[in-house]
Amino acid sequence: MRSIQRGVITLAALVLVVVLTACSSDAETSSGGKLQVTATTGMIADVAREVGGAYVDVTGLMGPGVDPHLYKASQGDIRKLEQAKVIFYNGLHLEGKMTDILEKMSSSKLVTAVTETIPVEELHSGKDTGGTEYDPHVWFNVSHWMHAAEAVRDTLVEADPDHAEEYKAQAETYLAKLEALDAEVREKILEIPEASRVLVTAHDAFGYFGQAYGMKVMGLQGISTAAEYGAKDVSELRDYLVDNHIKAVFVESSVPAKAMEAIIAGAAQKGHTVNIGGELFSDAMGAEGTEEGTYIGMIRHNVETIVEALK
Repeated sequence: MRSIQRGVITLAALVLVVVLTACSSDAETSSGGKLQVTATTGMIADVAREVGGAYVDVTGLMGPGVDPHLYKASQGDIRKLEQAKVIFYNGLHLEGKMTDILEKMSSSKLVTAVTETIPVEELHSGKDTGGTEYDPHVWFNVSHWMHAAEAVRDTLVEADPDHAEEYKAQAETYLAKLEALDAEVREKILEIPEASRVLVTAHDAFGYFGQAYGMKVMGLQGISTAAEYGAKDVSELRDYLVDNHIKAVFVESSVPAKAMEAIIAGAAQKGHTVNIGGELFSDAMGAEGTEEGTYIGMIRHNVETIVEALK
């Protein structure tokens, strides 16, 4: 009798494993057999859609206006990650505490940090940023984002070799667009008088942009919005604006504007008028279905806003 019971239990366990495996497989290849991909940020999700095309079904976790530095994964997010066959994330600590979850999942599925192929010497180190980590905002240097697109391509090829040639061709098309965008940004920034090429924002997200395209960049907070700022930071930035006759600062879609408004008010008390030059997309893109809801559209919006305010 005990032998029969053990046999029944063993059989039930085997059935459960088969069912779970089938469910996982179904989740990873649902939506008409497409490769299931989950990406953390909107910028990464956009690259995955461009490179993956009709062969992938991409789910993005962080939508418009979401600050990835402070983001906490929900149970729904964990489900989306578990159901994906491929996961893309930024890396360089952009996703904060989510990084631990993503690294654990890498033992059972393809998990790629899209920044991992950027040469270390091209990253802003802690020494450059006043912290101990690398600056994660690599997407603001379009040539860096080309490395990210290549990392997405190579991962999709590994995950779905049957469509390898399609992924390679789609990546080549997208990389050509990014190369043209990089040249476009350089040309547009030249419309700003050299003395006025100063970009002031709420947090230091645009360091790679400044280095790549010849602008001085200043942020009230550090590279992470989790960093705190004090009265000294506000007064020093205010005084810089006044002393250097900077006429515009910029707010960010994913960061409250309160701090920048305080600096503007402080400058006014010293007799210098500073305007809000517009809203920039920093850690999140625009709404889905809009031009700014794509990586290329987001970069163009930012550049046009900056140039219009400072030229």
